Amino acid sequence: MEQIWSNFITWFMALGEPYNVNPVIFGSIYLGAAPFFWLSLAWVIRNVKQKKSLVAPVLTLAFFTSSSYLYVIIAGENVPMWVYGIIAALLGYSGWSVHRTVRKKMRNNTRMMDSQ
Repeated sequence: MEQIWSNFITWFMALGEPYNVNPVIFGSIYLGAAPFFWLSLAWVIRNVKQKKSLVAPVLTLAFFTSSSYLYVIIAGENVPMWVYGIIAALLGYSGWSVHRTVRKKMRNNTRMMDSQ
C-alpha cells in the first residue's frame, strides 16, 4: 500500500513539470479560494436584495472563481491550447451557474416582497 501511495504522489507531482505548474499550489489556490467564493456569492445576493451596486461583489466573485486558473495561465509554460479551452469552458459554466443562482434568489425575493 505504501508503494502505491508513493507512486501516486510521484505521478501527481510530475503532472505539472512539463508546464512549470505546481499541482500543490494549484490545488491550494483552488481550495483556498472556495470560502471567499461563497462569501462573494452571498455578498452578490445580499446586494441584489438590497438593490445596491453589484460591481465590487461580482468582481471579487469572478476573481475567486478564476484564481487557480489564473495561476496556470500566468505560471504555465507550453500549456496545450485545449487546456485553455477547458479553462474557458469551466469559467463560462461557472458564470452561467452563478447568474442562474442569483436570478433564482432575485425571483424568490420578489415573490416574498409581493406576498407581504
